[in-house]
Amino acid sequence: MSSEIRARFRVDHRSFSLDVDLTLPGHGVTALFGPSGSGKTTCLRAMAGLEHAADGLFAIGDTIWQDDSKGVFLPTHRRALGMVFQEASLFPHLPVRGNMEFGQKRASTGGTRFSLPEIAEMLGIAHLLERMPARLSGGERQRVAIARALLAAPQILLMDEPLAGLDHKRKLEILPYLERLHRELSIPVIYVSHAADEVARLADHLVLLDRGRPIASGPLNAVLGRIHLPAAFADDAGVVIESVVAEHEADDLTRLEFPGGHIHVSRCREPVGTALRCRILARDVSLALVPQTQSSILNCIDAVVVDLAATDTPGHVLVRLDIGDHPLLARITRRSAKRLDIRPGLKLSAQIKSVALLG
Repeated sequence: MSSEIRARFRVDHRSFSLDVDLTLPGHGVTALFGPSGSGKTTCLRAMAGLEHAADGLFAIGDTIWQDDSKGVFLPTHRRALGMVFQEASLFPHLPVRGNMEFGQKRASTGGTRFSLPEIAEMLGIAHLLERMPARLSGGERQRVAIARALLAAPQILLMDEPLAGLDHKRKLEILPYLERLHRELSIPVIYVSHAADEVARLADHLVLLDRGRPIASGPLNAVLGRIHLPAAFADDAGVVIESVVAEHEADDLTRLEFPGGHIHVSRCREPVGTALRCRILARDVSLALVPQTQSSILNCIDAVVVDLAATDTPGHVLVRLDIGDHPLLARITRRSAKRLDIRPGLKLSAQIKSVALLG
């Protein structure tokens, strides 16, 4: 199969229009991210054939499901796709096994086939197979819904804010299973979310949507590292670093290494050699012209200023830095930027106050 997904849609409603033309990778997780009303769900519905977009095109490699220029439009039931919505929508009269077997009955001929025991183990629901949906937690229901979608042997999995209806505890319960799917599935996943932490944890490719238009699309960190974005994305400014557990040190600290440096975090349970994603928000990074030794901030990394941009927060600027091969963002006051003479090419020390481990 070709490594590309092509999606071109124009949908006009009375109070909203969607106009996208995207080329996406045919593997890994692509996140459609943006505020409410940005067009994420409409785009996903167009991919599924639930919205017939004008002059549309949707193709997964050589498989074409819509090409209006050639009069091609496959209805949803003829597309080898799996869909997971906010609501699990399980059949209440069937046990977990029966819901999953319904997915098997819909299995397409062109997608990746999984066995029921394989998917049940992967999603941690093997012990629930005879339980009725009414006796499942919200997180368990969503895992069954994902299993049912995968057992339909889809060529692509479409997920529309699958964690939006869950409380924080249930989200933490299901995220490790989504990460496992990310690692082990060979089919592409399109993941709609307005939660930046979910996107940072799961996505490989990121599409930012605003008012029905894509304003950025590319590999996760290439997009996260941009500083000229609308205000709707300003509060979530930050980057993701792919690191490796290097050592568990004294004082309950773990050292994580990445090309360009290392950072310390509170001791984690993962063994040495484990790959971990870390999220560093711009508001948790401060800058100094020389490394600070008389400070409680433990993580100080050599960095080079790449660019500056104004923010919608009065008196603040966003600074794009390079630390080795990785981007890093810092939000500082305009006064500090002027006092330190922050400018492209300046070498300085980035002080990281907080690091979130994403798994």
